[in-house]
Amino acid sequence: MGKKIKKILIANRGEIACRVIRTCRDLGISTVAVFSDADKWAPHVQMADESIPIGPSPSTQSYLVSDKLIEAAHRTGADAIHPGYGFLSENATFAESCHQAGLLFIGPPSEAIRVMGDKTAARELMSKSGVPFPPGTQTAFNDISAASQTAKEIGYPILIKAAAGGGGKGMRIVYSETDFESSVRAAKSEANSAFGDDRVYIEKYLENPRHIEFQIIADTHGNILHLYDRECSIQRRHQKVIEEAPSSVLDDELRCQMAKAAVKAARACKYSGAGTIEFLVDKHRNFYFLEMNTRLQVEHPVTEWVTGLDLVALQILVAEGNVLPFAQEDIRLLGHSIECRIYAEDPENQFLPSTGVLIRHRVPAGPNVRVDAGIEEGQEVPIYYDPMISKLSTFGATRHEAIHRMKRALLEYEIAGCKTTIPFCRFVMDHESFKSGDYDTHFIQHHYTVEKMSEYAERNNEPAVSGLAATLLKAVPTTTLSNSVSKNIRNTRIVSEMETPTNSAELTSNWKFNRS
Repeated sequence: MGKKIKKILIANRGEIACRVIRTCRDLGISTVAVFSDADKWAPHVQMADESIPIGPSPSTQSYLVSDKLIEAAHRTGADAIHPGYGFLSENATFAESCHQAGLLFIGPPSEAIRVMGDKTAARELMSKSGVPFPPGTQTAFNDISAASQTAKEIGYPILIKAAAGGGGKGMRIVYSETDFESSVRAAKSEANSAFGDDRVYIEKYLENPRHIEFQIIADTHGNILHLYDRECSIQRRHQKVIEEAPSSVLDDELRCQMAKAAVKAARACKYSGAGTIEFLVDKHRNFYFLEMNTRLQVEHPVTEWVTGLDLVALQILVAEGNVLPFAQEDIRLLGHSIECRIYAEDPENQFLPSTGVLIRHRVPAGPNVRVDAGIEEGQEVPIYYDPMISKLSTFGATRHEAIHRMKRALLEYEIAGCKTTIPFCRFVMDHESFKSGDYDTHFIQHHYTVEKMSEYAERNNEPAVSGLAATLLKAVPTTTLSNSVSKNIRNTRIVSEMETPTNSAELTSNWKFNRS
């Protein structure tokens, strides 16, 4: 047992901040929320024991400024920082700065973040560790002529990928030599803009793969366990929209092989904390290392459903220096879970953001339905951040049951004020390819068009939320909604510029992880 954490500052916003706060309450740990000008009345600010402003709305002036976050932790008496996901969660320099400031960083060692965050360094490490990865260059290249020759040897189509990033940014699919040079320049420009690093490398493009990842949890005593797999193949712009656990394509033998490779990958970088090893599986059932996410994943609820474990609680346990309280053989898969990300996006317009005021936000409920939301009715979806409104997840004894429960939950979910991905998620849940489990990362390209979704909506008498939204928006002024929100703010203590922070209560927890 190491240091007991008494107060955690959550260096994030939205639903993940709310998610961390709930676990901290279960464990008797005090919480501090940070907020930009755009988030002054956000739910995570209301939920936390204390909250503190960190600057203007743009993330570059607030959530991405490490000095402001560390200063806020000191001023409020926090002894640890949870980075959530996104923003600075995979920033090795921020992790180091936290430790130098005497704060526990609830995440992996900075060196693990650094090596796995550099895709070429990660590929080199996986090569030495015997973890399979797609053919390609192990290092970034500068000589376009030599790289073009390498691409020919690998065989088109190939991928050009950013060495320092992920999430589909700085990535180009190249189908022929004539497009190679222009694609390299476009990928380097986008990578430099997104990550401040224009290095790119080449990887063989696997056509119609499955995107499958393994959840890892590791303590600081050398114990590294996997919490089984998640399927993340339903994507738009190389970013996930729908996930499930476990994957429907893996049999016991392949699942075991991939789990062993995932643990091997985590051990190679001396990992501790929660992390995810991502793989691609081709049509011949060969699997290849894609990348490691050195943080909690957006889709972690589906793993919590099928294992009965609280991943945030485990992160805190490991950060305190505790030994994991169970062995690999103690972890069992229980049933099936599906998650739909509910974005303020327009599926009829290339999934482009569709922000606005949520004049209606009524979430589904009932047995084995979970909603992780970061915004409430009457609030505006900010233009400055990722447009995710919530994550809707369901659990069932079987995959069939989880799908039907998700269909019911999606029909109950009511949002007005902006376009959302709810209609798209309904479309997927009812599509034969998804229901049969026979799908891949090109589901949208192969099966989805605006016309097909319109036909589906008409055939199934889908509710026309867009018309209701337009009517209500005309009837209810935004200022009225904002005033109603401010009147309902809970009694969270907001730390002012001059206020002196107070000490928090002692942590009391029993570290039980049984499903309630």
